[in-house]
Amino acid sequence: MPDVKRSIKLVTEQHVINKDSGVEGFPLRSWSIEVYLVNEHGEQIPATLFDKVTYTLHPSFGDRAVQAFKKPPFRIQEEGWGEFDMQIGLSAGDKEHTIAHDLNFSQARYESKHTITFKNPKPALLAALRDSGPVPGDENGVKSKRSAGADEGSKKKKRTDKSVDMDKLADGLQRLGEDDLLQVVQMVHDNKAPDSYTKNDIEQGEFHVDLYTLPDSLIKMLWDFTQEKGAL
Repeated sequence: MPDVKRSIKLVTEQHVINKDSGVEGFPLRSWSIEVYLVNEHGEQIPATLFDKVTYTLHPSFGDRAVQAFKKPPFRIQEEGWGEFDMQIGLSAGDKEHTIAHDLNFSQARYESKHTITFKNPKPALLAALRDSGPVPGDENGVKSKRSAGADEGSKKKKRTDKSVDMDKLADGLQRLGEDDLLQVVQMVHDNKAPDSYTKNDIEQGEFHVDLYTLPDSLIKMLWDFTQEKGAL
């Protein structure tokens, strides 16, 4: 699986509050940070692919120097008088990605963007990544009528739904027209399981899917659609 990159946006806000900081010339401030994703259209969206975000603050925060949040936008809010560099750990699946963040008080609100690379993401994480943008090898530019056939030589798994003839379905899918195939690809993308096998061969204009790795509900959906189009 190719590496997948995503753009992360940190939104920092701060303002002076009416409390004594205890340090002359440095007013006490309330500050906050939130974490977002930026999709392929440049839009800010919730960073739901992360399970947890951990902020490692300046040691002077004592017991609050390390704080973790598990729900978007993973907002941390604190008070302090000094600027400092912090580490932010973004946990997705079984890996944590760490980025550095400069907390400063030069603006009331500022944004900073970082690019994170997810190397060989597992199926569950891959599914979450698709919610925020395209994944290399996915269904883009499908052209071939051969594209929806079951992958040859795949290991067949036991299926609970016996009402569908898999070989007949594979042949029927290959007889569909271009527009119908595009609907099939979208159907597969929207309803497949995390461990379903799909591959987009952009150079050959082909989309491959192993029918035996798809959920029974999706198989029945494809069967009904192919039958409706008169390809069975």
